[in-house]
Amino acid sequence: MRVLVVEDNSTYANLVVARLAQSGLYADLVQSGHEAELAILRMEYAAIILDLGLPDQDGLELLKTIRSRRSSTPVIIVTARNSLESRVTSLHMGADDYLAKPFSMDELVARLYALLRRPGNQLSQMLVAGNVLFDSAIRQLVVDGRVQFFRVRELAVLELLIRYKGSAVGRRIFEERLFGLAVEQESNTLDVYIHRLRKQLEDAEATVTIHTIRGVGYMLSEDKKDGLP
Repeated sequence: MRVLVVEDNSTYANLVVARLAQSGLYADLVQSGHEAELAILRMEYAAIILDLGLPDQDGLELLKTIRSRRSSTPVIIVTARNSLESRVTSLHMGADDYLAKPFSMDELVARLYALLRRPGNQLSQMLVAGNVLFDSAIRQLVVDGRVQFFRVRELAVLELLIRYKGSAVGRRIFEERLFGLAVEQESNTLDVYIHRLRKQLEDAEATVTIHTIRGVGYMLSEDKKDGLP
């Protein structure tokens, strides 16, 4: 799951990105409205964390642009503006939530997950495939009734595979959701994560299989029960 952080204070923004990563959410960071527009055109984000005091435009103008494109991506406003008028205006213009600085990073994460769990948004809390159960809210993986401890990247890959269970997930989708805009990855990085994940699922006796779809990507399927065709 990848979000966009639009914040021109580098120190503060990096703290937000680090805290999101601890919660299993990867983030791209941009520092202006123009950079944000380019990022949004290139990629579909699960949510946007938007500061109002941007160097090239007011954040409300960017929000207006986003909503004018009929985008329903959840937007949380984070700003030093703490007036009732600013809060009401932001919500009327299409913001989904509003946090005045300073605020608790834990509160930001909690509100973000609350938005993503709303019907129609990208985050469904409980994901199930075979005997694999993944709680995306608390990032807990259970296989055959036993809690498993997989690394963050492998969990992110598995989450995507379960969400698209039975359908091929293209390499580009994996790369955008896992790596975003910031860093170029080696061509075999995804294959390494898939290899590790297959081994971990096998060791945990998971009743799912990850298939390689040549020229496309990967697909997760539930194993057939004994005695069934």
